[in-house]
Formats: sequence, C-alpha cells, structure tokens
Amino acid sequence: MSISVHKADTPPARRTIRIGLAWQIVIGMIIGILVGVTLSRHPDLRSAAIKDYIQPAGDLFIKLIKMVVVPIVFTSMVVGIAGVGDGKSLGRIGLKTIVYFEVVTTIAIVVGLLFGNLLQPGVGTDISQLGHADIAGIQHTATLAGEHHGFMHLVLGIIPENILASMARGDLLPVLFFSVLFGLALQSVPKDLRQPVVDMLRGVSDAMFKVTGIVMRYAPIGVAALIAVTVANFGFASLLPLMKLLGVAYLAIVAFTIVVLGVAARVFGFNIFTLLRIIRSELLIAFTTCSSATVLPQLMKKMEDYGAPKAITTFVIPTGYVFNLDGASVYLGIGTLFVAQLYGVHLGLQEQIVLVLTMVITSKGAAGVPGFMFVILLATLSSAGLPLEGLALIAGIDRFMDMGRTALNVVGNALAALVIARWEGQYDHQKGQAYLRQISDIEQPS
Repeated sequence: MSISVHKADTPPARRTIRIGLAWQIVIGMIIGILVGVTLSRHPDLRSAAIKDYIQPAGDLFIKLIKMVVVPIVFTSMVVGIAGVGDGKSLGRIGLKTIVYFEVVTTIAIVVGLLFGNLLQPGVGTDISQLGHADIAGIQHTATLAGEHHGFMHLVLGIIPENILASMARGDLLPVLFFSVLFGLALQSVPKDLRQPVVDMLRGVSDAMFKVTGIVMRYAPIGVAALIAVTVANFGFASLLPLMKLLGVAYLAIVAFTIVVLGVAARVFGFNIFTLLRIIRSELLIAFTTCSSATVLPQLMKKMEDYGAPKAITTFVIPTGYVFNLDGASVYLGIGTLFVAQLYGVHLGLQEQIVLVLTMVITSKGAAGVPGFMFVILLATLSSAGLPLEGLALIAGIDRFMDMGRTALNVVGNALAALVIARWEGQYDHQKGQAYLRQISDIEQPS
C-alpha cells in the first residue's frame, strides 16, 4: 500500500513592478502640471503655496545637482586628460570639438531662419493681445549681462584669479581651463608621483557619481515642483496669443534633432533615436528645469558607458555647455524673424546673411553670463534695426521656449561626445553594444 503525499502548491513568485527613473519623472511632471493648473485657478492660495513649499522643493533639486557638478567636472577632466597621452592629442581633440560646434550651431541658426521664413510665426499675430511691452526691465538685465560680454571679456573670464572662488561660484569655464592645465602638468610629473594623485582623483570622481545617483532619487519630486511653479505662474492661457510662435519653435527643434543631428549621427555610425532612448531621463529633467547643468554628471557617465572615452566626454560635454548651444541657436533665428514679422519689417536675403554672422559671433561663450539670451537677441534686433519692444512681448513665454531649447542643447552635447570619439578613432564599439544590451535587459518587464 503506497501512500502519496501531496505537497501544497508553491505560490508563484510575486512579480515586482519596477518603475524606471524616466517614468517616475513623467509621473512627476503630470502631477506638477495638475498642481500648477489647480493653483493658477486659486490666486489667493497660489502665492503662499509656491513661496513656502513648492518653489523651495524645486530649488532643492537644483542645488543638489549644482553641488556635484564642479567636483565631477574637475576630477573627471583631470583624470581623463592624464590618460590622453600628451598635449598634442588634447589639442587635436580641442580643435575638432570647436570646428564641430561651430558648424552645427551655424546650421542651427540657419534652420531657425528657414522655419521662420516658411511658417512666419509673427504674421497674423495681434499685438494688442500681447499686452503692454515693458522693455526697461529686459534692457536692464541685458545691460548687466552685456557689460561682461565680448571676445576679450570671454578670454579674461576663462582665466580664474582664484580657482577655489570660481569653483564656489560654479563657473564652469575657469574650472575647465584650470582642469586642462592641471591635467597637462600632471602628465609631466614622474609616474611614481603622478599615479597616487590620479588614483585619488579617480576615487573622488567615482564617489561623486555615486552621490549623483543618490541625488537623482529626488528628481521626480524636484521636477514636479518646478513644473508646478511654471504652470501656476504663467498658466496655459498666456500661451494662446503666442501659440503659433511656440509651435514653430518646437517644430524646428524636433526637425533639427531628427534631420540635422540625425544625419550627423548616421555619418559617424550612430542612431539618433537610440541616443534619445539612452538619455531620455536627462532630457525630461533638462526640459523641466530649463538647466543643462542639472544633467551634466549623468550625461558624461552615460556617454562614457556608451563607448566614448573619459578623456573625450569630460572635455567635450562641459565645453559644449558653453559653446554648443543648438537649441538657443535655433531659437535666435525664429525669434528674430518673429519680431520682424510682428512689426511688418521685411528682411531680405542679404539682411538675413548678416543676421547669421551676427548671431554666430555674439552667441559664442555668451552662456557664461546671466541673461545671455537677452544679450544675443538685443544685439541681433539692434543690428537689424528691429523694435526692441518685440523682445519684451515674447519674454512672457520665454520659460516655455527655454524648456525645448535646453533639451536640444543636451542632445547636441551628448552626440558631440560620440562624434568626436569616433572622429578620433577612440570609440569603443563593443562597450557601446554591451551598454545597449544592458539597457534592453533593464527595460524588460521582470
């Protein structure tokens, strides 16, 4: 007689649902928009809620990111340069970087003018709907920024009087300059003395990237707070009179990303949509915060993981944050033509060629000063003889415009690191493919 023992059925393992950072940020944006719309309908509650709770919650995220940017840039760049080999290699990388930046930003300006001419965002816009244009505040901001603008001021601004003071202020240009000099000097030190310094800085860099990972856990809350403040302060109603301008600007940004950057990526053996998938979390953060600096550490890390060497990512990406402003360049062309069309001023081919040259010259390095967009636009409008009041009319939606152009700046800088790496013959294809497989495995439902 046999006795059969039936074991209780083992319950199936519970499926763990993991929400990635990108989706967490999307959820944060949706919650922030809903909170902002609610507050915009209750003016009595809006001011206190924003001042006491929501704005500080958003500012906290910005400050946390800025806390790690300078240490990461300094340590990563020094370690990267120390591994380049010699100053000649760094000079070649720097020259290729500047040439690439110059070509791409010039094309971005032309694309902006092209969309402005074809779609004419200023035609049919009723100036009376835009309210009173107060140019005084705009001019004051631009004047303060313009006092420190110009080629020689840019050169002087690159060289720090006190590197610790520059680090404390978060000035990237002086930090980049000092990092390059320190890295080159470190190469000439005997290896037995150099290696401990490099190892220490590498350890600091790796630790700061871990800190960035901790900080990014707060990103969905910070993003929700920042987008709530934007929607509550401006509201969607303020967009209606300038919806055509906003639509043309975003259409140009998308077209530039897919066509221009897409072609550049294809020429160097990359796919722009793959890149967008890799940096989607960074794009959402940059879009919401209107700050490229908030994603600088993780952008450098991801491009290094994707196959670009540290020596290139740590040089190209921080430099691009100052000199490779694709989104701002597209916006310059569209914004200038919008003002001209708004006031019925016709700009011929010759005038627009002069505009391109003016924008190319004035935009280089302007991101190093506050209010740089006002400086460039005022200089451009003045050179074309256009009414300066037009700038004040579009200043009300500048925050919404800035969201799109900041995201495009991030895409352009990420691609630049890959392009220079491939151009130098230093791109690690196997490492890049392994990283893509790792991302695909993470994205698979568990």
